[in-house]
Amino acid sequence: MSILTRQWHSDNRQSDTRQSNAQQFNLPDATVMLWPDWLDRQQGGDLQQQLQQQLNWSQDSIMMFGKAVTIPRLQVWMGDAHCSYRYSGTTFMPQPWQPQVQLLAQQLSAFLQLPFNCVLLNWYQNGVQHMGWHADNEPELGPDPYIASLSLGATRRFELKHRRQAWQLALDLTPGSLLLMADGCQQHWLHRLPKQSRVTDSRVNLTFRYINSAG
Repeated sequence: MSILTRQWHSDNRQSDTRQSNAQQFNLPDATVMLWPDWLDRQQGGDLQQQLQQQLNWSQDSIMMFGKAVTIPRLQVWMGDAHCSYRYSGTTFMPQPWQPQVQLLAQQLSAFLQLPFNCVLLNWYQNGVQHMGWHADNEPELGPDPYIASLSLGATRRFELKHRRQAWQLALDLTPGSLLLMADGCQQHWLHRLPKQSRVTDSRVNLTFRYINSAG
């Protein structure tokens, strides 16, 4: 049974309400699901403010074409102690779980029936800050990783494109929305958060993942 089939079984009334708002995109070589109102906007706004104030944010550098480049956003890598993560020539060691973020990971695991033990948090302070085309396909994540992405704050455009075909998908991720990328998405598709200069409000995005403790 696929992970996307398992999601539709729940005895929790709140989960049933969330599930009824699900949008499923059956893409070539992948499946993407979106719950536009997974988290209450007031709760999401309060959480965003707390995370921006409380976390140890950093503007890290990554290697691109042999040079160190400062990323155009702030970020925090968080999770279980074994969840080190390497991408673009840089190894990130996880910060300890912030209690509310750990609770969110547990709630997402129960909702999606999938394990999560780490999360990358990105803080885009305005629409100029962005993330370029990439796939979350690092070896630590396994051969076919699933990524659950929770959006807080400003609505931002999220784009996907197939690696080898002319397929594309663009979604507006609203505050409180939950996006699940699965079933080959990281193998066959790229995604990005493009610049939107007219956006002036900040956005915090939490992308939950799973890293096997056996490495």
